[in-house]
Amino acid sequence: MSLGEGGGPPALHLDGKRATLTLRRPTHRNRLHRADLRQLQAQLEQVAADTSLRVLVLTGTGPAFCAGFHLGELGQPEAAGTDPALFERTAAALAALALPTVARLNGGVFGGGVDLALACDFRIGVEGMVLRMPAARLGLHYEPGGLRRAVARLGLQAAKRLFLVAEPLDGAELLRLGCLDALVPPGQLDAEVDALCAALQAGAPLAVQGMKATLDEIALGHADPAPQRERVARCAASADLREGLAAVAARRAPGFEGR
Repeated sequence: MSLGEGGGPPALHLDGKRATLTLRRPTHRNRLHRADLRQLQAQLEQVAADTSLRVLVLTGTGPAFCAGFHLGELGQPEAAGTDPALFERTAAALAALALPTVARLNGGVFGGGVDLALACDFRIGVEGMVLRMPAARLGLHYEPGGLRRAVARLGLQAAKRLFLVAEPLDGAELLRLGCLDALVPPGQLDAEVDALCAALQAGAPLAVQGMKATLDEIALGHADPAPQRERVARCAASADLREGLAAVAARRAPGFEGR
């Protein structure tokens, strides 16, 4: 399908238990307009409401993953005044999804695209990619939510290099920092993403989603143990646990239903 010279809004594709969100402005490195961010929020709400889904993949078209917010719109006072936290709320909605998320980094990651990539649970990158955050060079103080994610994913010193120095981080460095889960040649990207999605879908949904939430809370310094204990108890009483134990005893693959 042709997108035209300027590309188009993000597209959501559902395939069984997997959802894929694709950024579609390749001519401009998949920069995000305000309308695109609103579209993304609506699509993330749709994914969150579909309990049959087990994993979400976020990716881009063309040679880059995402160039972040359209700078021409960032400088419009009337646009900023209508919703100054639009990008922050979009990244937060992605990070808050119950199901696990995978960033399929098909190329360079810039500006707010960094936040979207870090808001995902896993990141698979291609050789030759680079990640760069030019906020300081623009006079922009990045949103605190994105800074918290950067510290949690990269560590404090690497986050300072990224945000304060605007130092580009290549794929090898991102892999060393643990930001990337794999770095592969472009021709192997889909196979690597498919394998990770299959592994995530093989787990019991209550356990996978519950532990994702607890791990994120621990990483971000959330200390309230009550919801964590509730997730443990819910899994302990679940039909999925009984099914998992029965499958081990029978030496067969489990059929989890998320209850």
